[in-house]
Amino acid sequence: MLVQRERIERLRAGSRLLGPAFVAAVAYVDPGNVATNTAAGASYGYLLLWVLVGATLMAGLVQYLSAKVGWLTGRSLPALVGERNRPWLRRAFWVQAEIVAVATDLAEIVGGSLALNLLFGIPVVVGAVITTAVSTALLLLQSRRRQKTFERVVTGMLAVVAVGFLAGLFLDPPDPVGALNGLVPRLAGPDSALLAVGMLGATVMPHAVYLHSALVGDRHGRARSDDAHSVLRGVRLDVTLAMVFAGAVNIGMLLVAASTLNGLEIDGLPDAVAGIGDRLGSGVATLFALGLLASGLASTSVGGYAGAVITEGLLHRRIPLLVRRLMTAGPALVLLALGLDPTGLLIGSQVVLSFGIPFALVPLVRIAADHDLMRLAPTGRQVIRLAWLVVGIVVALNLSLVVLTVLG
Repeated sequence: MLVQRERIERLRAGSRLLGPAFVAAVAYVDPGNVATNTAAGASYGYLLLWVLVGATLMAGLVQYLSAKVGWLTGRSLPALVGERNRPWLRRAFWVQAEIVAVATDLAEIVGGSLALNLLFGIPVVVGAVITTAVSTALLLLQSRRRQKTFERVVTGMLAVVAVGFLAGLFLDPPDPVGALNGLVPRLAGPDSALLAVGMLGATVMPHAVYLHSALVGDRHGRARSDDAHSVLRGVRLDVTLAMVFAGAVNIGMLLVAASTLNGLEIDGLPDAVAGIGDRLGSGVATLFALGLLASGLASTSVGGYAGAVITEGLLHRRIPLLVRRLMTAGPALVLLALGLDPTGLLIGSQVVLSFGIPFALVPLVRIAADHDLMRLAPTGRQVIRLAWLVVGIVVALNLSLVVLTVLG
């Protein structure tokens, strides 16, 4: 009886550590994921399933290292990068990180506006303004005093995302043999390579790497010698559960598209929702659109939070929330007002994000390998080697995209 009580108490203690990874995981199920995963499934069936599985595994390692760095040092990754570099290099790093933040906001605002258009017929530009306003209101919840409230709201939206995107699997289950074949790494030309890199950019998100280190610090403070390892176990559980959840939703999206939309003429998310409605019924299509809306609202608020972390860490200044939102959301509103294709903007933004990944990963791995900073719980050599392998794979995929595009 005593042993059972101790186990229950350990579970309760562990559950109190859950939350930050689920907020970061919103970045892995944002509208950019919806666009790339749906396009991949509709155009190539199960061919690119291996990209999602591999990217999710890589993302799990990356997010754990980010959380560990934040917990053991008590500082965010951008702040640590700023401390280790000269002012001009710190500012240059901020410029590329800001481009990543703009691309992130672009995908998320476009996704939310498309969902509002599909659900209520609201014009895309008006929907973008509404999405920006609601996400800004959500950001007001974020503070040290209201951190858990912010986490609960975002996690609730994640549940809506999961239901919306996975409902179709129950009505039109995927082909098991086709799905297994999709686990074999291969491509089918430059277009599939472009989608693969876009899927990678949508899954291993640079701003989620920056943000997670700050989220852990906001929730748990800084590690002490007496609690470093115990909290770290909770952090590992948090990351594992969050990435399993995000990976399942992403894979489910591709499977739905491969089994339901493959062979149809799909030119953007509106066509995808219409195709799901034709094949599976209007109820499933409405759930899919609701999932897209929840994804856009949650992810753009999380992206705004990440932008604040990046600016504060690298420029050492706090920018008012409304100014911060205007800096990253403004380009999305302008591009939509100019009449550019929303789905094209979504997929393009994910490719931009993919090129920003090495700038987040290389400093992260270098800091995680620093025994002085990680002295309370040093990172093992095998983990660091695996992390460098992940960096190499990301860079190689980006280079292959350039080569294939040049060769046509």
